[in-house]
Amino acid sequence: MVEVTRAESWDAMRAAHRWQVPQHYNIAWDVCERWARTNPDRLALLYLRPDGQVRNYSYAQLARAARRLANALAEHGLRRGDRISVLLPQMPETIITHIAAYMMGAVVVPVFTLFGEDALEYRLADSGARMAVTDAANLPKLMAVRDRLPDLGTVFSVDRPGDGAWGFWQELGKARDDFTVAKTGPDDPAFISYTSGTTGPPKGALHGHRVLLGHVPAVTLTHEFFPQAGDRAWTPADWAWIGGLCNMALPALRAGVTLVAHRMEKFDPERAFDLTARHEVRNSFIPPTALRMMRTVPDPARFGARLRSVGSGGEALGAEMIDWGREALGLTINEFYGQTECNLVLGNCASVMEVRPGSMGKPFPGSEVAILGPDGEVLGPGATGEIAIRRGDPAMFLEYWKQPAKTAEKFVGDWMLTGDEGRVDDDGYFFYASRTDDVITSAGYRIGPSEIETCLAGHPSVALAACIGVPDPVRTEIVKAYVTLKPGAEPSDALVDELKALVRTRISPHVAPRAVAFIDQMPVTATGKIMRRELRAREKV
Repeated sequence: MVEVTRAESWDAMRAAHRWQVPQHYNIAWDVCERWARTNPDRLALLYLRPDGQVRNYSYAQLARAARRLANALAEHGLRRGDRISVLLPQMPETIITHIAAYMMGAVVVPVFTLFGEDALEYRLADSGARMAVTDAANLPKLMAVRDRLPDLGTVFSVDRPGDGAWGFWQELGKARDDFTVAKTGPDDPAFISYTSGTTGPPKGALHGHRVLLGHVPAVTLTHEFFPQAGDRAWTPADWAWIGGLCNMALPALRAGVTLVAHRMEKFDPERAFDLTARHEVRNSFIPPTALRMMRTVPDPARFGARLRSVGSGGEALGAEMIDWGREALGLTINEFYGQTECNLVLGNCASVMEVRPGSMGKPFPGSEVAILGPDGEVLGPGATGEIAIRRGDPAMFLEYWKQPAKTAEKFVGDWMLTGDEGRVDDDGYFFYASRTDDVITSAGYRIGPSEIETCLAGHPSVALAACIGVPDPVRTEIVKAYVTLKPGAEPSDALVDELKALVRTRISPHVAPRAVAFIDQMPVTATGKIMRRELRAREKV
């Protein structure tokens, strides 16, 4: 059993849950093929093209295209276990390629379209990708590094053949539309998701087919007992990241919920409101940075959006954002926590539990999470230590691709180390403090930046805030805040004083920033996480 047994309390749902992962399991069957056989006309995908046109795809149409593509890929030499890279934005061909590869037992390597040549080359070389699927916009940078990728054979372009690429639709159109889904086990590899590389080069987290089953309890509860009649899903997060892929895209298709595909070139909060209203989106995973941008939109009710559930994770939202969600969206945003190696293990479900601002929630049914001390011992409530996840969670990665030593370093006994520090309270709610390498040591205090950033973001002039430690001869480090202001707000000494006073009074004088710098654009990852390492690099210049 992977589904959640609905109950009146979180503890009751956890107590009732038992993982029963089948001996044979294939993502392609679960997200598409079984629906194509039982309910072929059901709407699987609504694609909002860049030109505004809408294309609908039933489960039968998706399955037929995926079967043909699987045959075409096989004709070009792709075999079970081979890696195929997908360098595409949110579009039907992205999902079709994923499904086709899973059908074959091949391994997908999703790559973000905004990556430059170096990042692209590293991931394709490290994974040993045999094939790649891309579009005309991204083909030039792929071709620029192709000579340095000895494993890369065939490249497909979804737009047209030529320039060293075969035509995706042309090859698909020549292929047969029957294909037997590979008999994969839950631990057979499905995709490699590369970490953001906070320490050293990015590492490829290899996930088995079971990873999708591991997301079922979390998605069910984050989206308030998903699916419900009328649900429709969209996320602004790119499907190249585990958040976009496993928090929304694949779970929606598995649940029989129509997935809206649309990737903005640059996130536009007004367009996000318009899209959710116009295309009747009811469920969304929206990263915190995007939510904070949406908060700046005046009178959001004018768009007529009718969201039923919103999940968010990656950075703490804080009480102000939770209150805004209730007022502007008519719902409580359910925060959650996870990472590339083991996603969605902590979270909230407002209909059955108290949502505590600043908390990542409690362990989802089937997940075991603890706070570990420096010697690997489990710490009690209130103590700060490293967040760790017990082995055996289906959402947990198989290994770091070709890095057994790094894989071993990730574990202590039965626990997978996250590299994040936090604490748990007496009621079992987890609170994020910082990355282990983001801790600020000042005057003998170990200070996590997250709480300070959340407090600063509550100021009416602040759009985004990030805090780092900078060297100080007396205190070892002092807290320095980098702040991006909302439109219309102006930097000033008076505002600096206000921000320092806000933290001093709202949290504690010992964590208040002693320096504040205003910047026009905050460095963030593609998934909206603030890159504090880049801010630290500024201090060394």
